[in-house]
Amino acid sequence: MPMTHTLKDCLSNEAAIDGIIATCDGDTRGAISFLLLVNEQLVTELRQLYAAFEHGSPSEGRVKKLLH
Repeated sequence: MPMTHTLKDCLSNEAAIDGIIATCDGDTRGAISFLLLVNEQLVTELRQLYAAFEHGSPSEGRVKKLLH
């Protein structure tokens, strides 16, 4: 399924990008490093959720809700 982006999505993304760069005092390299770290954390959390789901953790229903 192709992703469609509306003008509102693009403006939201632009505002978020501007905010992240501003938070890093205009340092775009710092902003990219920040985003890479956040992405790494999210990937780690997702892997943990998948692992919990595969092992039939007691909170399987909660895991399903988080993944979908």
